[in-house]
Amino acid sequence: MECVVQGIIETQHVEALEILLQGLCGVHKERLRIHEICLKSGPNLGVVPSEVRLLCDLEQPEPTWTVRHIGGAMRGAGADQISVLVRTMVESKVSKNVLRLFYALGYKLDHELLRVGFAFHFQRGAQITVTVSSVNKMLKLHATDEAVPVTPGIQLVEVTAPASAENYTEVVAAVSSFCEYLAPLLHLSKPGISTGVVPTAAAAAASLMSDGGGTPL
Repeated sequence: MECVVQGIIETQHVEALEILLQGLCGVHKERLRIHEICLKSGPNLGVVPSEVRLLCDLEQPEPTWTVRHIGGAMRGAGADQISVLVRTMVESKVSKNVLRLFYALGYKLDHELLRVGFAFHFQRGAQITVTVSSVNKMLKLHATDEAVPVTPGIQLVEVTAPASAENYTEVVAAVSSFCEYLAPLLHLSKPGISTGVVPTAAAAAASLMSDGGGTPL
């Protein structure tokens, strides 16, 4: 399982967000360049559609591949009352011929994206990862060098943390608590719930840029 929230920020405020995250996390950022290939199952694989994502890490000297399957979200009154999405998620490292394997199994290419940005990984009540990236689409098949932004001037921010059926309430609390520190710059919510950019972002970014960072916690 994983807990996740997403939000958006204008590219002009990303540097201020990076300064804030550096101060909050106390760790160095990692550069992010991920080629994401979304595959969907064909009719020969059953009536219930299946979707998998192949992630190729282009920042590595030798690109590495991961397969990820995102399942259903937790439902019920308890899930509705929390601001963090809790969902099943399984991922595994795979070899570079994984795309050929899924094509042979009957999966079809649905779409592909290139995510470029940075990430912070840190421990704060849970093992939290914050990614900030521009989402780009390919004009030609697998042509990552020719990718163009899906939403120019806007970047996606995602906060995730692994969880289990036994500890997800604690992880939700840790993620929610951390997100409060980012509130002046952006609003984070469950994926699919668009809240837009926050009106205080410009003033908060100017303040962060002038004093050079947040306060380590």
